Amino acid sequence: MTISATSIIKKILLLFLIVAGVYYAKIFLMPFCIAGILATLFLPFCNWLQTKKIPKGVAVCLCLLSLLLTITCFVALLGWQIGALANDVALIKQKISETGTYIQDYIFNQFGVSAIKQIEILKAEQPSFTNIMEMLARSVSYILTNLILVLAYIVFLLYYRGHIKNFFIKLTPPSQQIEMEQILNRSAHVSQQYLVGLSKMIVCLWIMYSIGFSIVGVKNFLFFAILCGLLEIVPFVGNITGTTLTVAVAALHGASTFMLAGIIGTYGVVQFIQGWFLEPLILGPQVKINPLFTIIALVLGQILWGIPGIILAIPLTAIFKIVCDHIEPLKPYGFLIGEIKNGKTKRTVGKKSKTAFHHLVNNGQ
Repeated sequence: MTISATSIIKKILLLFLIVAGVYYAKIFLMPFCIAGILATLFLPFCNWLQTKKIPKGVAVCLCLLSLLLTITCFVALLGWQIGALANDVALIKQKISETGTYIQDYIFNQFGVSAIKQIEILKAEQPSFTNIMEMLARSVSYILTNLILVLAYIVFLLYYRGHIKNFFIKLTPPSQQIEMEQILNRSAHVSQQYLVGLSKMIVCLWIMYSIGFSIVGVKNFLFFAILCGLLEIVPFVGNITGTTLTVAVAALHGASTFMLAGIIGTYGVVQFIQGWFLEPLILGPQVKINPLFTIIALVLGQILWGIPGIILAIPLTAIFKIVCDHIEPLKPYGFLIGEIKNGKTKRTVGKKSKTAFHHLVNNGQ
């Protein structure tokens, strides 16, 4: 087999052009992709409303109201927990001050830099109050603008979904139109499956972390359970980050060694249950990407689009895998991204768990 250098160079250049285009078009693509993935979540609900003879426009508005209600309830829950945590701000400040004093003494003893000199260095590196306020104003403006864009995109994508689907079908030759429709349907399905599965997973993590943290006596355990569950959006890294923050705050509150060990033990038990039972039962095989390309997707997402890129990395990669699986020249790439199917004990355990679960449900009926 002979592969020409020209062919390889062309493919590499095409890859770099695509990456550069995705990076420089992020202002447009980022809110559009978020809206597209969220819109697929409401497709079944919107279709169900239309089967009840509700006009399409009204059905789309009801979907938007459902999304806004969900966001409002979540923000209220998070605000309530943050308000409960704010009661301990004075204690946390005191602990941070004590830790800062200890670090200053250590630096002075080891490197001979006085505390006054250290403060001068910190002040020189810190941005001014005006700069902080400008950054804050820009961030708030950026978030609000993108939120409005996302909501507008969701409305119009749901309303014109049939029109957009027909556009993609018309782009393909008649002999491949059925396959194109399958790609579109599967892409929407895998996006729905990922979002619904991730939501179920987060709720399960909330429950398990709440039980574990309450048993070991973590103060404001519900807040830290919500935090650890939400960080599940970032695979592998999220739960570790949440647990580390929980351990750090508990240590600032003067937690005992038993409590710190209990927090770490809770993390280990939750990860075991999540990896061996919940993921095979909830997420399913269509969303599964092997760990190597999961990490690669997360890193590229962060480099290209920041935090939204991390959130979008997994569903977009799963959709890309579906497209690769249906296009003959791209099938090797779909195989490379996907999980190894042979010799997976984890999958066998998940399958047995799922079978046992359905067996119990059927017997209960």
